[in-house]
Amino acid sequence: MPIRLRPFASILLAFAAAGCGAAAVAAPAAPARAYDVRILRDTFGVPHIRGRTDADVAYGVAWAHAEDDFRSIEQLFLASRGLAGRAYGTAGAPSDFLLAFLGARATVEARYDTDLDDATKRLLQGYADGLTAWVRANPDGALALTRQAMPATPQDLVTGFVLTSPLFYGMDAVVGALVEGSPLPQAPTDERGSNAFAVAPSRSGDGVTRLLSNSHQPWTGPLAWYELTVHSDEGWDFAGATFAGSAVPFVGHNRTLGWTNTVNVPDLTDVYRLTVKDSAGGQWYRMDGAWKPLAREVVRLRVRVAGVTLPVKRVIWRSEHGPVLRNRDGYFAVRYAGIGDVRQVMEYYRLTKARDYAEWRAALALQSVPATNFIYADATGRIAYVYNGLFPRRRGGYDWWGIVPGDTSATLWRGYVPFDSIPQLLAPPSGFVMNANNTPLRATDPRHDLRRSDYPEWLGIEPQMTNRAVRALELLTPMGVITRDSLLKVKFDAGYARESWAGARWRAALAVDTVADRTLAPAVRLLAGWDGTLAADRPAAPLAFLLMRDWVMAKYGRYPAPPVERSLRDAMRTLRRTFGRLDPSLDAMVRLRRGGVDLALGNGGPDVLRAVHTMPERDGRWVGRNGDSFILFVEWDRDGRVRSESIQPYGAAAGHPGSRHHADQAALFAARRWKPVPFTEAQQRAMLEREYRPGAGTRGAP
Repeated sequence: MPIRLRPFASILLAFAAAGCGAAAVAAPAAPARAYDVRILRDTFGVPHIRGRTDADVAYGVAWAHAEDDFRSIEQLFLASRGLAGRAYGTAGAPSDFLLAFLGARATVEARYDTDLDDATKRLLQGYADGLTAWVRANPDGALALTRQAMPATPQDLVTGFVLTSPLFYGMDAVVGALVEGSPLPQAPTDERGSNAFAVAPSRSGDGVTRLLSNSHQPWTGPLAWYELTVHSDEGWDFAGATFAGSAVPFVGHNRTLGWTNTVNVPDLTDVYRLTVKDSAGGQWYRMDGAWKPLAREVVRLRVRVAGVTLPVKRVIWRSEHGPVLRNRDGYFAVRYAGIGDVRQVMEYYRLTKARDYAEWRAALALQSVPATNFIYADATGRIAYVYNGLFPRRRGGYDWWGIVPGDTSATLWRGYVPFDSIPQLLAPPSGFVMNANNTPLRATDPRHDLRRSDYPEWLGIEPQMTNRAVRALELLTPMGVITRDSLLKVKFDAGYARESWAGARWRAALAVDTVADRTLAPAVRLLAGWDGTLAADRPAAPLAFLLMRDWVMAKYGRYPAPPVERSLRDAMRTLRRTFGRLDPSLDAMVRLRRGGVDLALGNGGPDVLRAVHTMPERDGRWVGRNGDSFILFVEWDRDGRVRSESIQPYGAAAGHPGSRHHADQAALFAARRWKPVPFTEAQQRAMLEREYRPGAGTRGAP
């Protein structure tokens, strides 16, 4: 399946008209150079990639990831070329449209040479060459469309960043609403996001600095984490995880520092209502009393439907605000954070090579990653939280969450808030920071939190508190000392806080009128004896799991939550149909399945700190698909020495069902246990399963 976009493919296809296929992309010959790189696979199949230069290592990253999960890389590669509709049909069509709407490919072609430094270009070339080499060595592992599109280029990789970066703060939802002519999403929430914690030596009780990375991502596909370590003679040493199509890790640590990310959703997308008039020469829009030409671009896509490739024609206009869509209500321009920027990969590359907080902060101050929270820790004991975002410098007095006038330059922002002025919390006296996709104004002990009065309304800071955030602060704040064990207990907590949205949902269920509807009485009685924890030994847990899942799915899907009475009836019907009772064990209901593996996953659920998001299968079981994914636990001791542990739901070879590493971490994951991360070469050789050079008769993790 293609990269995740909210569905508006059916609307897109409704505009189908005669037209030609997607524009051809020139495919330059791959440079002829030898890459000096070795891949060391440990006993869990995780690749540790060692090379002479950073570019050598990037070549190995592409090769190793392609061995283990080429299909995920392929999806993003085809999307970057505007070929997703041809490859994946209506599911891929929105991606091709968004690529054209953003002008992503054209932006990269215009800015690649000037905006990226030489080190980043070499890194990208190495990755592109490694990807091309793998496809040429394994032609049966790629779609014919992919083979025809080879070789991969550095521009493909940067286009992938330009295309996907706005998705993380919800810009695609805004575009989808405009295409469909539906209301814009307002003040988004993200109950399916991530958790992050950092604890300073002053609070840890043993002088150890701790960083816990707990991103919630899909367990398969282009946005699933891929664990690796990278090491070069040029000083690139980093352990963590990356996504398909990236030469650099996004979360993890080096010897002296580390960080993790959680999604934040500030208002970074603005919609402008344009006043447009038609004339013989085309369309014109009004700006400050004058009329300006509206540039018109015909986008010709090709979409495979029932085995036949159909032409689809769409028109995109462009104003000085940005790309413009027309729907039944008029013309609307979209302006978003990071528009025209191609340096995202360069920023992450510099972050991974930073040796101390000053260098790391300087890399982050590049402000090319338009949105995501950063939780930081290092060997000196410093911790920090940065509500990272590229915040437009807007004028007050407008509802920036809605549609603003597009006929005045008063609403047309042209710059961003400086990095020093965005919300960030460095070394708070409380000794800990956290984020669970909640407002940045609650990140630690309330006495040391950021103050709302310090930031203007037009900054667009989201106000929400997820249950995970309320619960984490409820547990952490009273602790005099946050030990290793207590931090892990918080991370794996499966409880709902009474003062969260979940507590309100629980109280609403208890207040249901069972006199008016006696059929709901058994469910209400069961919930009345529940302690708010999703655990296998709580009789009410399966009923509560389904009740809370209804609300989370509604919020994530941006539709109204069903009445609690309906949710209760649906949950009762589901449980009785599958188990013949309302109180089966949560272990029996919630499962981790991968190939022949089928394990209980009954301590966790929607929007709890032990996050498990599920889909139903035919046998009535609810099977994990998202939530806790790659989890990394990093510690620096009193002497600044680093060690780390990790775990993920399946295994390193996610794309190879026949591999011993397809699901060899599943049992550890289900049991909330860890595996070591070998970081030094000596540690890697102590866990060595095999060592090889790319192309030397190898194929993936066996």
